[in-house]
Amino acid sequence: MVSPIIVPRAEHTLSRRDIDPDALKVLYRLHGAGHVAYLVGGSVRDLLLGRRPKDFDIGTDAHPYQVKRLFRNCWIIGRRFRLAHVKFGTKTIEVATFRTHLVPGTESEPPVPHEAPPHGEAVGAPATAPGHDPLVHRDNTFGTPEEDAFRRDFTVNALFYDIGSFAVIDYVGGLHDLRDGVIRSIGDPEVRFREDPVRMLRAVVLQARLGFRLDPPVLGAITRQGAEIARSAPARLLDEVYKILRSGAAAAAFRELAAVGLLGHIAPPIANPLPPALVRSLEALDAYRARHDAPPDTLTNPVLLGTVLAPLGLVARPARREAGPAAAAEQLASRSPLGALPVARRDVERLSYSLSLVRRLREADGAPRTRASLLRRHAFPDALTWLDIQGDAPDAVAFWREQLAEAVAASAGPAALAGPDTAPGEDLPRRRRRRRRGRRRPA
Repeated sequence: MVSPIIVPRAEHTLSRRDIDPDALKVLYRLHGAGHVAYLVGGSVRDLLLGRRPKDFDIGTDAHPYQVKRLFRNCWIIGRRFRLAHVKFGTKTIEVATFRTHLVPGTESEPPVPHEAPPHGEAVGAPATAPGHDPLVHRDNTFGTPEEDAFRRDFTVNALFYDIGSFAVIDYVGGLHDLRDGVIRSIGDPEVRFREDPVRMLRAVVLQARLGFRLDPPVLGAITRQGAEIARSAPARLLDEVYKILRSGAAAAAFRELAAVGLLGHIAPPIANPLPPALVRSLEALDAYRARHDAPPDTLTNPVLLGTVLAPLGLVARPARREAGPAAAAEQLASRSPLGALPVARRDVERLSYSLSLVRRLREADGAPRTRASLLRRHAFPDALTWLDIQGDAPDAVAFWREQLAEAVAASAGPAALAGPDTAPGEDLPRRRRRRRRGRRRPA
């Protein structure tokens, strides 16, 4: 058993004023019900660094279905890693039960909903070990806060904030690494990266986002095992790429990923070193993200995809149905312009349509009916966002925002309360056409 470093309230800078109010509600209710409740992970790290966390995760000794009994607005998700999601409107507070680190192949099955095994015991029957595969397939064996800290990926992500004592708790030396600016693995990085290759990606992105440096054993393990990241689920990798693009440090993250060779395994069409056009596009995206406290809803998947695909010349116009089987085959082949990443075809098609619409938005003049028609296009919000990020046309953006505000005010609908960065274009009412009646035929 390790004696943790406990920093009392008077000796650290983390304040409850900086914690999301809904996360505080969850912490207080868990604590009031007699459970241990900690703010965990990246939120503690960012608050200690004076940064605004993108989310607030909670760790507790309450089991998922005990959490569900405390919150009517709670849903249990996941099989590989069972979690409780407490919903507050569109916001989700993630609550995870403390886990223990297991040898791969000895993971436990998820619990039966009505069961609540004693603290520290495995849930359900042991799963059959999948040979000697080091990947962790399930992780639902509950443990103590100390065990949970040692099963996390990096020391700076294993800090806890106790809502009961308002103290910061450190089992793994994360506070020291936070002061030194080091991304250090908890345990042997060679083993930890084989268990979950996505940790290599997260280590590099965390380094770029915080301006830290990689611990030499971590960098060495990434250099030797970079190709292993291809074993991760493609959909999970694509989700990580979207997170990078929304982070506000996309340019730095892509540079570092290319430098260590991971980007070539994730998205082979992207060259190393990065093309200057791609770097400029990512920097423009980061500048737009810096104007917002949190990732805005305007950063949709098509807009993020365009940031990468457009400067590389990988955006193709959808083939027409009547173009024949050859064009259909070409269109089928272009569904994944980023190699093995499963880019959704609808996102690529919407991106293509949005970029074609941007050319028309640059021409601010036009008949009123033409402008009204453009405002009602389903891709208008994405096209306007793209023009704002990449278009270098502030006058055109201001003009169309003014046109949009006037259209919303004229409609006097619920979208009238939308802000300038919302996408109410799809909510504008359409004029109903009168049906032309033909002559009545004589009986």
